[in-house]
Amino acid sequence: MNDTPIDNAITGPLRGGSHEPTFAGAQSFMRRRFSKDIGSADVVVWGVPFDCATSNRPGARFGPAAIRRASAIFDGDPQYPSRRDPFAALSVIDAGDCFFEYERLSHAPGEIEEQARQILRAGAHLITLGGDHFVTLPLLRAHADRHGPLALVQFDAHQDTWDDDGTKISHGTFVTRAVREGLIDVARSIQIGVRTVAPQDYGLEIMDADLCHALGPGGMAARIKARVGPGPAYLSFDIDAIDPAFAPGTGTPVAGGLSSAQALSTLWECREIDWRGMDVVEVCPAYDHGEITAIAAASVAQRYLQALAGRLAPRSP
Repeated sequence: MNDTPIDNAITGPLRGGSHEPTFAGAQSFMRRRFSKDIGSADVVVWGVPFDCATSNRPGARFGPAAIRRASAIFDGDPQYPSRRDPFAALSVIDAGDCFFEYERLSHAPGEIEEQARQILRAGAHLITLGGDHFVTLPLLRAHADRHGPLALVQFDAHQDTWDDDGTKISHGTFVTRAVREGLIDVARSIQIGVRTVAPQDYGLEIMDADLCHALGPGGMAARIKARVGPGPAYLSFDIDAIDPAFAPGTGTPVAGGLSSAQALSTLWECREIDWRGMDVVEVCPAYDHGEITAIAAASVAQRYLQALAGRLAPRSP
């Protein structure tokens, strides 16, 4: 049998890129090793396949799998735009998906939060693949428990600030709950790409889509960095921030959004922000075409990972 390594997700080392064919092998995020040994990792990539909070088209439960498949295209190459291998600097694992019983919907938020807490307690940086946007609420609870209130940098077509009495499981109210629970620092939080109207904004700065188009990536990034400042921040990227021409595979598409190029360039310009965690959510592959939405989402996570590689100090081997 040929001894050439394949299935880097199972047999590969923690450091360094993979060089197996992009069309073959086990589909972990960017070919990282599947592992539950989170204590050995600088960064953990984790999926939350939950879409029971959607108000329009379902299907984001299949988002983590689609993003992983799309991420194989980055396999083994120096990454653009950093031109470096992030895995030479950081040990990154794919810890699989959050487990919850789909029959017990009320238990899901607690399961997401507790499993995220376990990863963060181990000292790893967490990148989460959603799932619908409700999953950000339990993720913020876990991150705020470790880091204190965080600046929320939210790319989204929607503000997600609809009213919630504290009992709803909805992807349209997570910001309302996060503000009321003190999980985010409102004075340093910002929403980018908004092109719908909600009853309240709770004091978050809003860069609507028209302003984003006028400013361009450099201007958007400058506004984000000025708002966030030097303190810790959390990135939540709803893929519907990107126009459906570039990301049709989502549950609540809204025309007039950012291009994938605008979004990715803006993120890269924000690479010096003190990021403490991130998620990319609302990828619904059933409505995608040619995997362009999944590729955009994988690219968001890939850009973020490159930023971490330039900033985080790796753990000792």
